[in-house]
Amino acid sequence: MKTFSAKAEEINRKWYVIDAENQVLGQVAVAAARLLRGKDKPLFTSHVDCGDFVVIINADKVKLTGRKEEQKVYTSYSGYVGGQKRETVEKLRERRPELIVERAVNGMIPHNRLGRQIMKKLKVYAGSEHPHEAQKVEAFEI
Repeated sequence: MKTFSAKAEEINRKWYVIDAENQVLGQVAVAAARLLRGKDKPLFTSHVDCGDFVVIINADKVKLTGRKEEQKVYTSYSGYVGGQKRETVEKLRERRPELIVERAVNGMIPHNRLGRQIMKKLKVYAGSEHPHEAQKVEAFEI
């Protein structure tokens, strides 16, 4: 008996919308990462992009547990001397709230070419409106 391996053109992709309002960031990110990878599908193949498209709305209203709002720090480094930038969740939420959810989901998928391809299927919006109604999105409950 041969092992089944899915091919990218055989996969039927769906669109899901996740409402992040009053949801914990980690739970939203886990649900989105599972849908993006396609882990819940019976024909999941680890080296093929089997996942669905995910739209996350109300990213500005996502909750963090404990004191992470003040204590969690996102750092980035440009590669130059003095090029380290540090930003708390509080300040990042004011500047660009979608980035909080995007970084959480990005940490849960592979860090390679496949992961970059998977991340293109994630759409995050701060408000409750999104421009993907034509794709017949289904609501996904966490």
